[in-house]
Amino acid sequence: MDQTQAPARGDKESSVPRLANWAVIGIFLILAFAAIAEGRDFLMPATMAVLLFFVFTPLRRLAERRGLPNALTAAAITLSILLSVGVIAYAASGPLSQAISRMPVISYQLNQKFDSLSESLSGLREAARRIDDAQAAEPEPGQPPIIRVEQEGETTLGTVMKMAPLLLGQVLFTLILLFFMIASGDMLHLKIVQSFDRMREKRGAYLALRKIEDSLGNYLGAITIINACLGLAVGLTMWAWGMPGAILFGVGAFLLNYIPYLGAIVGVAISAFVAMLVMPGLFWPAMVAGSYLTLTSLEGQIITPYFVSRRLQMNTVVVFLAVALWAWLWSVIGMIIAVPVLVVMRVLAEHVPGWEKFGNFLAGDAPPVLDEDEAEAESLVDAGAGAEDEPAARVATEALVAAETSKAH
Repeated sequence: MDQTQAPARGDKESSVPRLANWAVIGIFLILAFAAIAEGRDFLMPATMAVLLFFVFTPLRRLAERRGLPNALTAAAITLSILLSVGVIAYAASGPLSQAISRMPVISYQLNQKFDSLSESLSGLREAARRIDDAQAAEPEPGQPPIIRVEQEGETTLGTVMKMAPLLLGQVLFTLILLFFMIASGDMLHLKIVQSFDRMREKRGAYLALRKIEDSLGNYLGAITIINACLGLAVGLTMWAWGMPGAILFGVGAFLLNYIPYLGAIVGVAISAFVAMLVMPGLFWPAMVAGSYLTLTSLEGQIITPYFVSRRLQMNTVVVFLAVALWAWLWSVIGMIIAVPVLVVMRVLAEHVPGWEKFGNFLAGDAPPVLDEDEAEAESLVDAGAGAEDEPAARVATEALVAAETSKAH
């Protein structure tokens, strides 16, 4: 009796430490996400500076081989970033000022557009009016009067003015930290490599850092060129439609496309909104929004997968979840850095022992290296893909199991 119960007792006792380990990991993840969300004002610019450091380090090495000091290269890179931001702001300032000056006309056109639409919804308006009348009814005699307190919300301009000093401070912090990191040369690489003991580990860490440089540079370089071409195509399309501010649409498409998923949605919505102001009816605004959607769809489904290296392509489900997670943690900035952070994690998974499965999970349709277990799993999924239900999948994959059993014997 005792011998038969011993294995069960042992299994039960061995499962307790395993559950405790998972509980500790869960608590650690919760606290880590809370710390990341709480420290966003510091971590956002620091993370952006680190990513830009890896992107521009190959350029710094090239300048160093040409005899230029690192401090001069760092100053040139930071000033170039400031100049790029200034050029974009100058290109957008003209159309924005025109739009602000035409706000009364825009408001009148919106009222005209939506008045015709609201006439078809007269029934709903009548119901809403009756609800308002019922809520505003006079109190019965003997009852105290109803007092309503309405809190006036903060205006958009007030929110922008409130957030401007914080945003400016974060941009300056990012540029200053980027300057010092680039000016320090290979010091960051040296300190990271020195934290390992064995030469094999030191070499693996150094190669991982160099691979992060190459991967981030290739990814962001390709995405920047693609976004510039998309901005040019959108600007020309809006100009062909006769839309006002075609340059602003092009610049907006270039910037918004750095935000996965949401950027295209916002661009389509803005183009449809502006088209409703300047074009009659609903057909032509729909055509303008459709043309914007077509261009972004071609970019996302055909151009980017073709020109971005397959080694940098990611699992689309993981990308979507990562973008949603970082949007929840760091808002728009989190959405921008979500994919670069995934690129870094994928490179680390290729170099850190024990992370191979995680790297394969992050990879797209063609992972870089498949070991025997992963190849068998791929064959199993392919064999059962055509099955209609679980019994058919059982039959379709039975031959693979039999072949594995015979190979083992």
